[in-house]
Amino acid sequence: MAACLLREQGYEVTGLFMRTGVSEPAAEGAACEPKHRGCCSAVDASDARSVAGRLGIPFFALNFKDEFDRIIEYFADEYERGRTPNPCVMCNEHLKFGRLAEYGRAVGADFVATGHYARIEQRDGGYRLLRGVDTAKDQSYVLFGIGRDMLARTLFPIGAMTKAEVRDHARRFGLTLSDKPESQDICFVPDRDYARVVRERRPAAFRPGVIRDAAGNEVGCHEGIPNFTIGQRRGLGVAMGLPVYVTRIDAKTGTVTIGTRDQLHSSELVAAKVHWLIDPPTDEFRADVKIRYSHPAAPATVRVLDAQRIRVVFDQPQLAITPGQAAVLYDGDVVLAGGWIE
Repeated sequence: MAACLLREQGYEVTGLFMRTGVSEPAAEGAACEPKHRGCCSAVDASDARSVAGRLGIPFFALNFKDEFDRIIEYFADEYERGRTPNPCVMCNEHLKFGRLAEYGRAVGADFVATGHYARIEQRDGGYRLLRGVDTAKDQSYVLFGIGRDMLARTLFPIGAMTKAEVRDHARRFGLTLSDKPESQDICFVPDRDYARVVRERRPAAFRPGVIRDAAGNEVGCHEGIPNFTIGQRRGLGVAMGLPVYVTRIDAKTGTVTIGTRDQLHSSELVAAKVHWLIDPPTDEFRADVKIRYSHPAAPATVRVLDAQRIRVVFDQPQLAITPGQAAVLYDGDVVLAGGWIE
């Protein structure tokens, strides 16, 4: 749809597709068929090529296997450290608006365009990243890592549309993909078995450990911390007589701590490797902060600790603040910054 709209607006468009070298794991004895709801499968490549052919635009598939493998390594590293990674943020930062942007410069392109639900606005002589109009589909959370200099060279043609409007336009263009299922999975974990991916890359991370309650009592054991994430309720392997959740993961000792829903709430966080899309404030300031993609932004006070670290203190305690996930700061619709929860 991004390509169709840009062509209609008079742009000269070239279609690019990232080959990641990832295929879906097949069931034993079955052929490997790429049929997951990801974004980089062979089916998606075929769909993209088909649309490019229909529009009469050049189409190139770029081999990003090595670069993408480093993102999978990051994914495995984070789970080994007892953290919960967000590979989509890394992919956008390093590949879509990194390597693809480099390719665009090499071929003389003025812009890089994607189908993300987000917007870019020119304001006060600069460019700012904004939420997409469709709040249910807004993807600005996973785009905070775009370089400020890239905002002027980036187009989000569908960012001002709702999902329903996008599908309506697809029908208007006669695209057979107008009712295609949405991308929902991490593309290299189509079966959603995250532990399998980590086990393949970091088998040593799967060492037995203990499960303790909030008081420090040992209440069970586990086969490896990559099987857990903060806020997890199912698959804990213990029965406490009431709902309990993972509240803490200690990678050094291999200890998983569980507690009640109330014990899962926290009032503050520290985020590191903060990437600013505005000039960094010198004093504390107010912002709405998202702590995961599906989390509604919550009002908070933000204190700048140093060039790359911030402390966020929420007005109300938040559920399942998770190390390894991104904390993204907003002023209304404007993305101010984002960093990684420590």
